[in-house]
Amino acid sequence: MKPIVPLRTEHGLIDQMIKLARDETLKIATKDELNPAFIDTLVDFLRIYADETHHGKEEDILFRDLRDKDLSAEDRQLMEELIQEHVDAREMVGELVAAKDRCLQGHQEAIETVVRKMAGLIELYPEHIKKEDDVFFPASMAYFTASEQRAMLEEMHEADRQMIHKKYQSVVERLRDDRMGI
Repeated sequence: MKPIVPLRTEHGLIDQMIKLARDETLKIATKDELNPAFIDTLVDFLRIYADETHHGKEEDILFRDLRDKDLSAEDRQLMEELIQEHVDAREMVGELVAAKDRCLQGHQEAIETVVRKMAGLIELYPEHIKKEDDVFFPASMAYFTASEQRAMLEEMHEADRQMIHKKYQSVVERLRDDRMGI
């Protein structure tokens, strides 16, 4: 199996969440009413699964290994574009959290920002996934030997095994900090 196979599989789950976010965004925009639990779940999913788990494997394994390769100018440019889109997604998620918090503090006008940030994520992810799945991932595999691909796949599996521990370590730390007033 090529290392892009699990990345594509993860894209499928991200796409499902983005479809749910699209539906929720329409509800928020129509009713002018926030569903904080959905937004918290979306943010957790995007931060932990899409960013730390998925983008982490792309950036810390695939893209890292590609930096040492003699990429074509087009492939290098596309990789940098994809990395920037990861940064853009992180920023939008942070801005979504801030807007949700402002809404919960009684600033009703911040609901427009919530809708705008969710719409931005809904627009970004499908195009980003399409670029990776249809263009970048297939092209990237040509730069690696079969042995390098196997090593990369094993490193991705190990990253997945570690992620659950990182997730719940952060949960415990956050709860501990909340109790201590930090």
